[in-house]
Amino acid sequence: MSTRRLTLPTVAVAAFCGLACFGLAASAEAFAGAHHHGQPGPAAAGSGTSGKSAPAGVSQDAIIAVVNGQIITRRDVDDRGRLFALSTGLPMNEDVLSRLRPQITRQLIDEKLRMQEIQQRHINVPIDQIAASISDIEKRNNMKPNTLRDRLGDQSVALTTLIDQIRVQLAWTGVLRQQLGDRSRVTAAEIRQRADALKREAGQPEYQISEIFVPVDDPKNDGEALKFATTVIQQLHAGAPFPIVAAQFSQSQTALDGGSLGWVQADNLDPQVVAVAKVMPVGAISNPIKVAGGYEIIALAGRRTIGTDMATMLDLRQAFMAFDSPLNPQAPTPQQQQDLQKATALSKSAHDCDAIAAANKSFGEKRPSDPGTVQLDRLNPQMAHVLEPLAVNEASHPLVSSDGIDVIMVCSRTQKNLADRSTEEIADQLLSDRVELISRQLNRDLHRKATIDMRS
Repeated sequence: MSTRRLTLPTVAVAAFCGLACFGLAASAEAFAGAHHHGQPGPAAAGSGTSGKSAPAGVSQDAIIAVVNGQIITRRDVDDRGRLFALSTGLPMNEDVLSRLRPQITRQLIDEKLRMQEIQQRHINVPIDQIAASISDIEKRNNMKPNTLRDRLGDQSVALTTLIDQIRVQLAWTGVLRQQLGDRSRVTAAEIRQRADALKREAGQPEYQISEIFVPVDDPKNDGEALKFATTVIQQLHAGAPFPIVAAQFSQSQTALDGGSLGWVQADNLDPQVVAVAKVMPVGAISNPIKVAGGYEIIALAGRRTIGTDMATMLDLRQAFMAFDSPLNPQAPTPQQQQDLQKATALSKSAHDCDAIAAANKSFGEKRPSDPGTVQLDRLNPQMAHVLEPLAVNEASHPLVSSDGIDVIMVCSRTQKNLADRSTEEIADQLLSDRVELISRQLNRDLHRKATIDMRS
C-alpha cells in the first residue's frame, strides 16, 4: 500500500454493543429450577467571556452570544445540556446545568464558527447521512426507529439539537479533507519510517487511551475550563458513558470516535498525560490534566509493552433460540421449556461448528452464527468463565437470557501478538495525528478572525 486517504469517521454518540450482544445471562440450571435472574470550544477570541451563567428566570429566548452576526440563545445552551442528560441516562439538575453552561456556550460558539466555514466552502451533508447516523444511534442502543426523536420530545429538546451537532461533526471532516489536500495521503515511506521507530521502541510501554479535550485559548477562562472538566469527571464517575461524553463535549477530532486514541506510544502523547498514564490503574478516569492549549481527561483501557501483547483469540459459532415472550424464571412458558430441551440435546450432540451453524439456521438465525473472533481476556467475566475451559469443537451448556437460549462452540483457539501493527493501523495513527493538528490550527484561525459578542 503506497498511500492512505482521509476517510469519514463514524459519529460515536452511542455506546458500543460489543460482546454484550450475546445477551447471555442465566445458566440452564438456573432456568430449570434455581430461579436465577438474568443481568441485564475554545474561548471566544477578541471579545472575551464573562463566564457567568445566566441567572435563574432568564427567558429561554435570551441571547447568550452573537457569532459573526448569528445568535446563540439560552434555549440552545440548555437544550444541549438536556441532550447530554438524555444521552447518558443521568439526571440533569439546575446545579449541574449551571456548571456546564459556560463551556456548552463555548462549544456552541465553536460549532457556529465551524458551520460558517463549512457553508463558505459549500460542503453539504446529505440529510440521509444524518438520518443514518441517528438510526445508528438507535440501533446501538437497541431502540426502535423514531425512539430517539420521541425521547427528545418528551424532554422538550428539539430534534434539531442533535441534528445540528451531527451535521457539524460530519461536515467538519470535509473541511479538514480540503484543508489537508495532498497531506491526506500517508505514503509508504512514512509508514516504513514509523514502523522502524516502533521496532526501536520495543520494550517501552504504550497505552490504550480515550480522551476528552477541553480547550483554553484565553488564560482568563482557565478556571471555567477546569471547573467544566471537573463537572464532566463527576458525571463520568456517576455512570455517564465515556464515548458519549467525549462525542458531545470533547473538542478533539477523536470525539468522532468516542474519544478513542487507540494504542499510542509515549512520544505521541503530551508529557503530562504520560506521567499520569504511567501510574493510574487500568480502567480508571483521570483528574483534569493541564496540557498545552487546555485540559485533558483520559480513560486508560490498557497498558502493554511495545512489540509484545499476547492474547488468546477464539473463533466461535452460536445457535440461538429466541423466546416468544420475556422469560419469567419462576414460570417458564411451554415454548421456553421446549427450547431448553432442544438446546440441551444440541449441546450434547453437536461435535463441530458446522453443526452449530446448521442448528442456528434451523432456528431462524435470530443472531448470526458467527459472532466474530473474540479476545478471551476482553470478555465479561461470566462469558469468559463459560468459554475458557471449552475444548475446540466442544459446545457450551445452554445459556439462558431473558429473550432466549444460546449454545456456543469454540471452533479454534489461537495465540496472537496484538502489538504487531499492520501498515493500515500505522497509517491510521499517522493520519489521525495530522488531522488533529490541522483541526486545532484551523479552529484557532477561525476564532482569531471572528467577531464574537458575549451577552449576560
